[in-house]
Formats: sequence, structure tokens, C-alpha cells
Amino acid sequence: MHFWKLQWRSAVAIAIVFFACFYLPVETLQKSQRLQNAFWESLYLVRWYAQEHVLLCLIPAFFIAGAISVFISQEAVLKYLGAKANPLLAYSVAATSGSLIAVCSCTVLPLFAGIYRLGAGLGPAVVFLYSGPAINILATILTARVLGLKLGIARAIAAITLSIVIGLCMSFIFRREELEKINPSPPLLDSQPSRPLWQNALFFAVLAGILVFANWAQPQAPVGFWYALYQAKWSVTGLLGLALSSILIVWFQLPRGKVLLVTGITLVLALRFWQTPLIPFSAGVLGLSWLTSTDKNEAGEWFAASWDFAKQILPLLLLGILVAGVLLGRPDQEGLIPAAWVTSAVGENSLLSNFVAAFAGALMYFATLTEIPILQGLIGSGMGQGPALALLLAGPALSLPNILVIRSVMGTQKTIVFTSLVVVMATLAGLIYGTFFG
Repeated sequence: MHFWKLQWRSAVAIAIVFFACFYLPVETLQKSQRLQNAFWESLYLVRWYAQEHVLLCLIPAFFIAGAISVFISQEAVLKYLGAKANPLLAYSVAATSGSLIAVCSCTVLPLFAGIYRLGAGLGPAVVFLYSGPAINILATILTARVLGLKLGIARAIAAITLSIVIGLCMSFIFRREELEKINPSPPLLDSQPSRPLWQNALFFAVLAGILVFANWAQPQAPVGFWYALYQAKWSVTGLLGLALSSILIVWFQLPRGKVLLVTGITLVLALRFWQTPLIPFSAGVLGLSWLTSTDKNEAGEWFAASWDFAKQILPLLLLGILVAGVLLGRPDQEGLIPAAWVTSAVGENSLLSNFVAAFAGALMYFATLTEIPILQGLIGSGMGQGPALALLLAGPALSLPNILVIRSVMGTQKTIVFTSLVVVMATLAGLIYGTFFG
């Protein structure tokens, strides 16, 4: 019976594709200016993503994810984030660690995949997945300054609350699978760590620092503490890179000559192309890849794990970016779906308006902090306060590329439930906020 069920599914899929090809309105599509714009918008968007996010965001995230899977013991993950861990501790650690990294919905994916594969409970893993892009301290501050104090405070409170609620809901809905993790299982073999805990902590702090400072966004006002950090971002990133070089020599025992060669080339390029920091940063990434991939010890394992994450995640992300570009275009540009449809649908604080804002936000891709100017324009076009919060809660945490990758990690069913929970919770939060403060 199962065999014939699969055959019927294949037959129906083939029939749908055939009739779509048979009745394909080529002449009409050829004359459609919107279709042509959507095609070019998808290419512009994927080029922008490759230029701005692959090297600066994803590659460091892949290395961090690989380090998590190699250098963090499964016992530690199970102790703090596993199904048997104290719930208060597990959810607190997940929310805190996710929010401190402050990355976009795509950059958080390798990190989420790393802790989930090591045995983190579904609830805490989902809290980490949501909190990374949603509970962004800098984004919350800028939201308050640009869009108003009330909306900034509402975003902070609602994002923290939603991360915990969504994690608890996922854990409850899939409690049978979680109970299987709790059932007695053979004890894990005790393995002595290759280095002390403080060394691993410093190593991860350096990697996370490189990721955070290399992607530090420019604040709107060219004054103050945040702008000073932005001005110093590449200097701090360079110092962290030097610290990583020292770690590779002293703790990983990589050949001193090779590490110094890569460091020297990167420094020369940084001085020569100081106005184009992507060039020395790319050289550093290539050098780190060469150093680790040619090592036969733990550094080689680190590269292999990082490469596995890259092979799984990067193709799906780029495909998702292309599809998102076709449907929604770039900021201030349109794809197949007219922006006026979205704007006209979110002008009131109705349940439908909040749902449309949350659903549209869940499909769109927002780089870190870009949701604020986009939302500023939408509010100026008549968007209600409730839908604005709904988009802030769903947009940074989800995107079409993000959803495709989550499915490859958690499976279709969990991905559908997680996406639905984010959209529904964001809708309700927007509706409540709009009712009392709109």
C-alpha cells in the first residue's frame, strides 16, 4: 500500500508539471514587465547577499558551528541544554547565548544546527534559534530611537516572551520525542578535554567577537558610543584575528611559519586596502581554511565539521534568496507581489492586518538592522502600530531561506509548527499592542 501511495504522489506531481508546461502562457509572460523585474530583482538580491553576508556572516558562523560540534562535548550540551537539563537553566542559557550573538535569521542557522545535533532539547534549541535574530540589543535600541520608545520597549519584552513561549510550545507538542531523549540510555564515555575550559571559552569568545564586530552596522546618528564602536569595528576585528593566530599556534599546535605567513599577508592587505576591508578579511578566511584543512589533528576535524555545515546550508540559503527576490524583491524594489498590496493590508489594527504583517515578515529576508528603515517607510505609508510590532517579531527571526534550512535540520513537521507558532504569536502580540497603544 505504501509503495502505491508513493507512486500516486509521483504521478500527480508529474501530471501537474506536465499541464503547467502544456498551458504555459509564454507570450503573456514575455510581455510582463513585473515578471522581468522579479527575475532581475532575484539576481540583484542574491548578489547583494553574497557580497554582504556570505564572507562576513556565514563563513565565520560555519567555523563557529564546526567548533561547537568538535570542541564542545556532548555531555556539556546535554547538561545545560538537553532534555534532562533543568528547564529554567536550559531556557535561560539558550535565550542569553542566542541574544548575545545578535545575528540575522540566516547566520544563526549553523549555530542552531550545531547545538541541535549535539543533543540540545528541542525547546531550548528553538529558543536559541529565535532569540539570536529577534532579541538583538542594538536593534532594540535603534527601534526605540527611530520608531519610538513604546515600540522599542514592546519589541524587547515581546521578543523575550515569545522566544520562551515558542520553545515551550515546541517542547510540549513534540513531547513524545523529547521523552525518548530522557529515557535511560547508555552513558556517554567520559573523554578528557584537550584543553581547559577557560581556553575553550576564550577561543569561542574570539570567534564570536570576529563575527559580531565584522558585521557591526552603522548607526543612524554619527555620534555616541555605538558610532564609536562602529568606527573601531575593523581595528577590533583585526586584533581578534591576531588573537586567533596566537591560539592556532599555542593551543592548536599549527605550524608557526604557516600561521605567521597567513597573518603577515592579511596584515599587508589590511594596510594596502584599508578602505576595502573585505579584501584582507577574505584573505584571512582563505588562510584559516588552508591552515585547518591541511591539519591532520583537531584543527582538521574543525574544518571538516565546518565544511559539512557549509555544504548543507549554503545552497539552500542561496536558493531561498533567489525565490524571495522573485516574490518580494529588494527594499524599495518590487518582485511579483506588489508592495502596495502589503501596505494597504496592514493599515489597521485588525487581526487580518497583524497576520498579514507577520506572514509577510516571515517570508522576507531582513539583514540585521535593515528592518528598522524598512518599517519606518511602511509606517510613513500608513502601517498601524500593531502590525509594525508583528513584523518586527516575525521578520528578523524568520525568512524564506531560513525556513528551507530549518527544514533540513529539524524536518518538515517541526519546521511547519515552528513557523506557524512564530507567525501566530507575532500576530497576537501585535494585536494586543495595537489595541492598547496603537
